[in-house]
Parts: sequence; C-alpha cells; structure tokens
Amino acid sequence: MSTEETFAAAYRAHYWAVSRFVARRLDGQAHEVEEVVSEVFSVAWRRRAEMPDPPLPWLYGVARNCLANTVRGMSRYRRLLLRLGHHETAHRRHTVDSPDADRPGAWVHEALARLSPADQEALRLTAWEELTLDELAVALGCSRSAAAMRLHRARRRLRAEADRIRPALPVGSEARTDARAGGDDDA
Repeated sequence: MSTEETFAAAYRAHYWAVSRFVARRLDGQAHEVEEVVSEVFSVAWRRRAEMPDPPLPWLYGVARNCLANTVRGMSRYRRLLLRLGHHETAHRRHTVDSPDADRPGAWVHEALARLSPADQEALRLTAWEELTLDELAVALGCSRSAAAMRLHRARRRLRAEADRIRPALPVGSEARTDARAGGDDDA
C-alpha cells in the first residue's frame, strides 16, 4: 500500500475520532474545531511516510501540538482585544453562571481543572480517547514506562483534588454519594 493510500485509509478511519478529540479540548465554535482538524491532517499528509500502524495515537499526538498552537494564538488574540478596549470576545469568560446551573458531576471537572495541563491530558487520553498504555506513550511521545508513571501520578493527583473538593459538597449530595457507595455508618 502506498503512503497516499495509507493516509487516505487513516483519514477515512480516524477523521471523526480526531474531530471529537479536538472538540473536547477546544471549547469553541465548530469552525475552530474544523480548522484544527484540517491542520492535523495537513501535517499528517506532509509526514505520511512517518505514519505508524496504528495511526490513531500518532494522530492524537499531532492534534495535541496543533491544539497548543491554536490555544496560544487565541490567547494572543484575547490579549489584543483587551488592549483595544471592551469587546465581548475578550470578556466572555467574565460571565457568572447562576447557582442552579451546576451540572451533575461538575466537581469532577473542577478537580480535573485544578491539575496541570500534562496531568489533564494523560487522564483525558486514557478516559475520553480510551487509549491503552502503549498508545498513550505514542500520543505523548515518551516511553511506555514514562507514560505509565505520568498516568499513575495524574490519577493520584486527581484523587487528592477530588478529596479536597468532596468536603465542600452540600450535605444532601454527600448522603446520596455515601448511600450509592454502600457506606452506611449509622447502622
């Protein structure tokens, strides 16, 4: 199979997986997601001779790099808007949600947000993208043992952050959580 055919097969097989990967990390408009995904496959086309089998973990690694570039660019854009004056795009993060807007399981996202970007990415690649340890190593560009250690440490840090948040949960939600876990201390 030629490199062009290999690329075409990878594109057909993994376009939507890469799109979902980018969309979950890029909280933005559909056109921003499409731009990043097109950049991912543009890089993959240029480097098609280097594409491993299976290509998906490698494509996730390329997507991580493209996302980093996009996020840096968006950050520069927001700073520019702030310097230019009041613009709704520059200030959109300053909106406060109502107290009843809390989603179920929001504490998990809060605990995850408190972690370093590297820890977040290791956890997302294994939980959201369902990568194996070997695939995680390819996506992160490191050895299998380094990937295992990063994942272990990220899970430990997430557990610690969740434990810090848990006492802050309302009394009613703690009781429901304990009942589901089978912990009945009163009996």
